[in-house]
Amino acid sequence: MKTSPVRWLIGYLVVPLLALQTAWADDRQLAELFQQQQVDGTIVIVDLAGTQKYIHNSERAAKRLWPASTFKVPNTLMALDAGVIASADSVIKWDGQDKGLKMWNQDQTLATALSRSCVWCYQGFARQIGNQAYLDYLQQIDYGNGLTGKQVDTFWLEGDLAISALEQVDFLARLYQQQLPFKAEHFAVLKQIMLVEKAANYQLYAKTGWAQRGDVDHGWYVGYVERGEAVWLFALNIDIKSRNDANKRILLTRQALAVKGIIDTP
Repeated sequence: MKTSPVRWLIGYLVVPLLALQTAWADDRQLAELFQQQQVDGTIVIVDLAGTQKYIHNSERAAKRLWPASTFKVPNTLMALDAGVIASADSVIKWDGQDKGLKMWNQDQTLATALSRSCVWCYQGFARQIGNQAYLDYLQQIDYGNGLTGKQVDTFWLEGDLAISALEQVDFLARLYQQQLPFKAEHFAVLKQIMLVEKAANYQLYAKTGWAQRGDVDHGWYVGYVERGEAVWLFALNIDIKSRNDANKRILLTRQALAVKGIIDTP
């Protein structure tokens, strides 16, 4: 398979950090946004053609962290491929037990399970898919470190699976180009339910994530923007020390995309 421009850029992961930092010079505009919001983190923004790239905190961008609910992106494809869910409108029955959030305490569809980041829905998928199948899928799609862990229904939240912001962007590039071993109709379902904004001149597709580590939580916002014929991929992760910080995952990403002229100013 031909190596995409983005995958060539992300190849700097295999060289020493000094070379990585040389290739990805930290962006001053992005640094200012993080300073204004008073959070520690990183963001990577790359166009699909591989000709333009922006980064804040290149060292952290190469650090692997739990993907948390951003794993619902590949997990959706895996669930569709494994046949445990059929379509965006397929119903996932709630068992009547309190799941911790009001919006989770009801029947879901695949579309609402993704948009509401319904943990119990995807845990149900995981128990049906099984650990060995996950290990096979992770190897096939070259996702992060490719590990699971002891618990098949929590490995992306607190298990062994870890991925960096740079690797997230690489994965998204291959996802967008359908360079992964899944059916075209499954890519179409995922794209449909990842859409979070359809503006006059762009479409934004994204997924949040929040990992509770016990010391300092970390949060994600990953996805891509279609603007005309251009496609921009992005991955942000930040430390979360308060609920207010959690709200900055989307805010910071939108500010970063806006300052680079990729989306409209928030």
